[in-house]
Amino acid sequence: MRRPAPRPIAAALEGYTREAAPATLLARVQASWPEVAGEAIAAEATPASERAGTITFSCSSGVWANELDLLSPDLLQRLNATLGEGAGEPVSALRFRVL
Repeated sequence: MRRPAPRPIAAALEGYTREAAPATLLARVQASWPEVAGEAIAAEATPASERAGTITFSCSSGVWANELDLLSPDLLQRLNATLGEGAGEPVSALRFRVL
């Protein structure tokens, strides 16, 4: 009888990391941001802080901050749709800064 191959550590810890995440608006945005924005944008802008429903993103450059500011109405709509209505307070605004 063959012994099964060890499973990757990411698969073993997946359930635990999901349960250990804080139940804050920022944590929910951080978890869903790559899905909402896509991998390319998520690599250039990271949700860094939240205050009164406004999420501030740390961007890799001023060009990215400006471009994402122009795209913020669409990103805000997609983000709130992904987070869902019953999941607590919605995101009210997005700010993009070079930090």
